[in-house]
Amino acid sequence: MEKRIQADMVSAMKAKETVRLSSLRAIKAAIMLAKTAEGSTGEVTDQEIVKIIQKLVKQRKESAQQYTDAGRPELAENELAEAAEMEVYLPKQLSESELEAELAKIIAEVGATKPQDMGKVMGVATKKLAGLADGRAISATVKKLLA
Repeated sequence: MEKRIQADMVSAMKAKETVRLSSLRAIKAAIMLAKTAEGSTGEVTDQEIVKIIQKLVKQRKESAQQYTDAGRPELAENELAEAAEMEVYLPKQLSESELEAELAKIIAEVGATKPQDMGKVMGVATKKLAGLADGRAISATVKKLLA
């Protein structure tokens, strides 16, 4: 995955695609930080890269929301464009119905029956559905199913 990002970065430079290039550079920088972080092995797996990209996308979307709230739509637009470029490297997200079906299986698996069991369900769900669904979406759906 890292090699793909590097190759796409080169093609974005050649094509002078500024938004794509800046988002790829941000990903590359975050990967380098993870590689050189204290206690790391110097290598980053594809799963770790997916987590890094998810974090970056979330940051971009939160920034866009803050810019929108502050009345700066042009800055929000740029953040959302970068987030969209980054999302290309993420696995396909589950639809709402697919997410509900997966969570129903997990709820049956752990034997959860009431809202107080949400912690048990979330622990398993966040591990199983990592990269396939947003944490907020998982949480909201679990609340709905246990209510």
